[in-house]
Order: sequence, then structure tokens, then C-alpha cells
Amino acid sequence: MNQPVTPSSTTPHPLDIAPESHLSRRHRTGKVWRVIFLSSTLVGILSLITLLLTILNDSMGYVAYEYDVDPASLSTSGIALEQLSKDELVAILHQNISTNAYNTLETQKPFAQRSQSDVYALVYERVIEPEVAQTWTLFDSLFHRSRVFAEAAADYPQASVSFVFWINPDFLTRPQSSDPLFAGIRTAILGSLWTIAITILIALPLGIGAAIYLEEYARDNWLNRLIQTNINNLAGVPSIIYGILGLAIFVRALEPLTSGAIFGVGDPLTAKGRTILSAGLTLALLILPLIIINAQEAIRSVPNSLRHASYGLGATRWQTIWHHVLPNAVPGILTGAILAISRAIGETAPLVVIGASTYITFDPDGPFSKFTTLPIQIYQWVSRPQSEFRNIAAAAIIALMVLLLGLNAVAIYLRNRFQRRYS
Repeated sequence: MNQPVTPSSTTPHPLDIAPESHLSRRHRTGKVWRVIFLSSTLVGILSLITLLLTILNDSMGYVAYEYDVDPASLSTSGIALEQLSKDELVAILHQNISTNAYNTLETQKPFAQRSQSDVYALVYERVIEPEVAQTWTLFDSLFHRSRVFAEAAADYPQASVSFVFWINPDFLTRPQSSDPLFAGIRTAILGSLWTIAITILIALPLGIGAAIYLEEYARDNWLNRLIQTNINNLAGVPSIIYGILGLAIFVRALEPLTSGAIFGVGDPLTAKGRTILSAGLTLALLILPLIIINAQEAIRSVPNSLRHASYGLGATRWQTIWHHVLPNAVPGILTGAILAISRAIGETAPLVVIGASTYITFDPDGPFSKFTTLPIQIYQWVSRPQSEFRNIAAAAIIALMVLLLGLNAVAIYLRNRFQRRYS
């Protein structure tokens, strides 16, 4: 016969242990995890602050300029060059550049139509021809100002030292240039806006439509499970793979469409499919899985009681989706769209693969134009050996962050507006 098992006298029964010991142990464990979570949050905040300070450190500071022509020598009246009238500046420009160069400027835009500030900018660029001798960071300029001026006086005695904000209105409105003093990001900003607009117009309706089908209409069979698995896998594919796909399909296979030749527009001989439309389609493929997955989660979070109530009142499936499911899912859908669009704005690898220009001086005027974007412009500048290109790259990063925050602010506003309406 089986003998009854008696508990060991050395092992206490769980009920004999004081509840206070369990409680204190749980409290200690909770404190440990709280410290771990707080530490990870602080590390993230410090990393972000370090990143922002590094960018700001390079986006402004003292700069030592050397001139081919002394600006004071150009004004015979003793008035500062920037205060001269437009006619006087035109005369200085005509006297100090070649006749062909002057006539070219007149042909591009007559001097009668140019403002005084425009003519002064031409004199500054074509006659004075400043060159950057040395740059200093913001921290050096603020905390070691005397050392900066002493170094400039010793190494560049003929140079003029001034404090420069590399990001300024002129920087935002000037096109690309090989000279960092006159380079701007207008062309890159327009290219980014064109590209992201096409991406949103294509990816957002397709992604939301696919999510509605998969959540509300698709049956649980092997085909739909295969589709869902592939969507989840495509969300983790490296972006450069999408660039290769875009190169094969949109740039080469669909070149008549993406170059505009099929419509009789664009410049197919130079663009050859490497246009804004190809870039937008490629980025749309890139973010489409993200939009679908986030939209599915938002639709899935809508309580089934709303659907049942709608069906009980005699509504059809589409009426239920349109009037009840989608309005309640809009905040979550827009949140996912914000994340996806943020990724698309900062992408560089797929655009480089499909042939985005790294140096372009004319603005895009349509979806069939050659283009560049802000991330590509930043990549091109930081690869230059001159320190001043790193300064304007930092300024372009700030502009990209402001552009990204602006687009996100619009999306967040729309999300909160719908959330207040339907919550």
C-alpha cells in the first residue's frame, strides 16, 4: 500500500510564509525594474540631446573670410558696399567682370528687374569672391572667443572674421552650388515635397484599402494567410532592396511612363525614368506594408459591439465599415501613417539606387522631372572634405527636421480632430 507523503520538516509550506516577505520582495523587484526603465529613458534623452547639440554646434559659429577684392576698395564714395544704390552696384559689376559674363546675367534676368539686394549678391559672388579660410564651431565661438580671434589673426591676417548662421533665409531659397557660401537647399526641399506627395497619394489609399479587405472581408484561408505573412515580412525588408525593385520596374520596365514620354512631356533623353514619379512609387512600395499593418491594428481595435449594433439596425457591411469602423479607426490609421511617412522622408538608399541626382541646380516642375532630396543633399555634403560643407550639411539637417516636424504636426492635428469627433 502507498504510504502517505508527509511534508519535510525543513521545507516550509507556502502558506506558512509571511505575506509581508512576498510583498517586500515584489516591491524590491518593482524598484529594480523602475530604475532600469528610468535609466533607459534617460539614456535615450541624453542621446537625443547630444545629437541635437552636435548638429547645432556645426550649424553656426565664427568664419574667417578671405576676399579676392577688398569690399572697401569698390566703393569710392566712402559708403558701405551693401548701402550703395542698385545703379552703382550694376556699374561696379560691369567694370569688374567680363563682357560675356555681364551679358549672360542680363540675358538670364535684366538688371532693371533685379532688386538692389539681388545685384549686391551678384557683386559679392562674382567680384568680391569670398573664400572660407577657417570655420569654428558654436561652442568654440561662444566659450573660446579670444582664442578664435587670436588664431585667425595669426594664421589669416588678411581675413575678415564674422559670426555666421549657416541656416538662414538665403540658404533656404538658393539652389545648389559647388561653393558652400552660395549653396542652398531650395531644389532639395521642392524635390522632397514632390516625392513625398506622390508617395502619400499612392500608399495611403492602397494601404488603407488593403487593410479594410484583410480585416473586414477576407476569409481565414491559406491564400489570405499567405498574403498576411508576406506583408509582415515585407515590413522588415531593407530599404535598398526596394530601391533595386524600383530600378528594375519603374526606371527600366516602365520608363515610357515614368519619364513622361508616353504623355509627350518630360525629358526622356536625360531623365530616362529617373524621375520624381519613380521615386514616389518606390517609396510608396517601401511604406505600404507599414501602413497596412498599422491600419489593420487600428481597425482590429474597434469594438465588435459597434459592428453588431450596426448590423442589428439593418446596415450593410460597407455601411458599417464606412460610418462606424473607419471613423473610430482614423486616429490609429493616421498614427501609423505618420510613422511611415517619417521613414519615407528620411530615406536615401532607395533613391540613390534609382538614380536621384546629387548635384542639380534647377527646380523640379512636375512628376517627370529629375530631382534630388534633402537626405541625398546632406549625404553629398557630408562626404566632402571641406569643413564648410559639414556646416551647411548641419543646417540642412535642421531644415529636414523642421520639415518633418511640420508634416507630422499636420498629421497629428488631423488625428486629434477625428479623435475628438468620434471618441
